[in-house]
Amino acid sequence: MFVVVLLALFVGTVARAAEPESYRLQPGDVVQISVWKEPDLQAEVLVRPDGGLSFPLAGEQIAAGRTVEELRRAIDEKLRKYIPDPVVTVTVRVIGGNRIYIVGKVNRPGEFPFSRPLDVMQSLALAGGATPYAGLNDIRILRRENGRQIAIPFRYEDVAGGRKLEQNVVLQSGDTVVVP
Repeated sequence: MFVVVLLALFVGTVARAAEPESYRLQPGDVVQISVWKEPDLQAEVLVRPDGGLSFPLAGEQIAAGRTVEELRRAIDEKLRKYIPDPVVTVTVRVIGGNRIYIVGKVNRPGEFPFSRPLDVMQSLALAGGATPYAGLNDIRILRRENGRQIAIPFRYEDVAGGRKLEQNVVLQSGDTVVVP
């Protein structure tokens, strides 16, 4: 019996780990919000730089950091004051908030939008690879966490050789890859 319970816990944990994390809205994204049978309550709305958006009758909503479903529920809850059982739909029309920056000794430094998970090696490919004199083993990923900046080291030769692959982190919006 103990083995069966342990196996069930393991399978459930593996199944949850395999589920992709839902996309979280960011400033610059555009969402389509509509309420069924309410033609006046349909709009494409920009997530502002402060992370908020405005929608009739629902007022100001924080969108940045929320999933589409979390935003849908928040708007639904506000609309219930005015519309019995509203059917709210929220869809992402434009993913404009996911951007990384690559600077230093790469062939095409700059700002790069992305719409799917992107790791460090893939970001270097987007930038056209490193220049001949780049310090590939001294690359740093600069990231803001809880209001402070951190630097994550990255050694290209290790990852390219199949070693220490945990360095090849998935980048987050706003990350800066520095190639000295």
